[in-house]
Amino acid sequence: MEQLTQKKKVTIMIALMAAMFFAAINQTIVSTAMPRIIAILGGIEYYTWVITIYMLTSTIATVLVGKLSDIYGRKPFLLSGIVLFIIGAFLCGTSTTIFQLITYRGIQGLGGGILMSATVTAVGDLFAPRERAKWTGIMMAIFGFSSVIGPTLGGFMVDHIAWKWIFWIFLPLGLVAFGMIWSMFPKTVRKTTESIDYLGSLFLSLTIISLLLGFSWAGTKYDWDSFEIIGLLGAAVVFLIILLLVERKAKSPVLPLGMFKNSIVTISNSIGFLMNAGMMGAMMYLPFFVQGVLGISPTTSGFVNMPMSIAMIILSTLSGRWISKSGKYKRFALAGMPFMVVGMLMMAFMTNVGVAVAAMIVFGIGLGISMPVFTLTVQNAVAPSELGVATATATLFRNLGGTIGIAVMGTVMNSTLTSKLAEAVKAGEGPDLSKVDPATAEKLTSFLNPQMLLDQPKLKELHATLPEQIQPLFTHIIEMVRSVLSDSLTVVFLFGMALLIVAFVLVFFLKEIPLRSSNDMKAKASVEQTDTLKKEPALN
Repeated sequence: MEQLTQKKKVTIMIALMAAMFFAAINQTIVSTAMPRIIAILGGIEYYTWVITIYMLTSTIATVLVGKLSDIYGRKPFLLSGIVLFIIGAFLCGTSTTIFQLITYRGIQGLGGGILMSATVTAVGDLFAPRERAKWTGIMMAIFGFSSVIGPTLGGFMVDHIAWKWIFWIFLPLGLVAFGMIWSMFPKTVRKTTESIDYLGSLFLSLTIISLLLGFSWAGTKYDWDSFEIIGLLGAAVVFLIILLLVERKAKSPVLPLGMFKNSIVTISNSIGFLMNAGMMGAMMYLPFFVQGVLGISPTTSGFVNMPMSIAMIILSTLSGRWISKSGKYKRFALAGMPFMVVGMLMMAFMTNVGVAVAAMIVFGIGLGISMPVFTLTVQNAVAPSELGVATATATLFRNLGGTIGIAVMGTVMNSTLTSKLAEAVKAGEGPDLSKVDPATAEKLTSFLNPQMLLDQPKLKELHATLPEQIQPLFTHIIEMVRSVLSDSLTVVFLFGMALLIVAFVLVFFLKEIPLRSSNDMKAKASVEQTDTLKKEPALN
């Protein structure tokens, strides 16, 4: 499609951006409203499944569609992704039970995974890597924009109108995106010589399901050393071994193993994995500090995250243009990663909202500069015939990084909280409960729970209902728990910073191929070019 006129390409990009925004805004708008929806439907014990099922189906769809779209072209998957997403979103709004919502979110996840994978890959079809950088930055900015307005809009809507409209309000945009893709996106000829790797697809799916479920439930639903978690992770290893054996002999593998012999692909995916793990630490645990340690409301807490998204929008757009202009990308990765490291370091030692906002801005700057780079490096390093599967693989590694990062950081958080709380009590930092009656002492001891800090109205209500002579002891306990939570979050953020430092070190080993100005090349030539790079020094 590179031979299309610039006007036609821009028109198609508008359609792709509409599709991207449709999928992204429907995800972010639901995030803040979901607790209220669960409260209405009931079944809070199944709450994690609402999130997990979307993650599972979207990740599997992303990876499988990558290879299939290389065979059948992007257009069928762009259209089917929109249709599935619309159906899933509409059905979500009709849910009357938690189990219906979980099922319909699974359908929505299939559509979202297909749509996000095909959209990003279609940009690669339209533009050569050098010009692609500019458009990749814009697409990342659209995703960032949705993360700015989505949560705020979702919170407002769930407070003022029926919750089903959160799923339905942007459905007309989906229909518009469908019409634009249908009429504007050109058809491509199917590669009849390629066959579908059904066996590889099965074991790839089983590997992803076992791995994601294992890390999603570890430390929360089940202990790390429980039979369930060990079984799931063990199954993931077995399925992975079978997958590798199958892919070695497959005629047209869903996950070409030869692609990982390319150091650029391997290192870029490793960096993406670590970067997403660190990013999720910032996104997931900053609210714990703002709400739990500082005692600020959830609404205000949401605004603290906003500067990161705004900084990311601006910098991802600019960095895309800068990369496109220079034709080089490594310098931007080297420039962006230190900002993320410094931002995480600031989070580790923040003491007030001002420092938290500044930390998010610094982190967002680094994220914006770095984010467009690593998908682009993978796309630039492989043959055009592998563009879809390479893009999908990069997305898979980022998703796994986020999931595993959340699980590991959660374990770090919980273990640190437990040990530091025990140390604080042993050191006598809490109030002397020996002067009160045993029943009151037992009641006050039950308040040694950091989770209480996240529900400010309930905390104030408890304080008001206690006898006046007990209130100072309660305040003392809460202040001690706040101090323990703050110290524990410092450990979590330092752990995230360590992951980002490893990612930054890997950037130095990333070989740089000047971005191509054309996609018009044979797959073999591309492979030969990347092979010869292994014998050449890295460009900085």
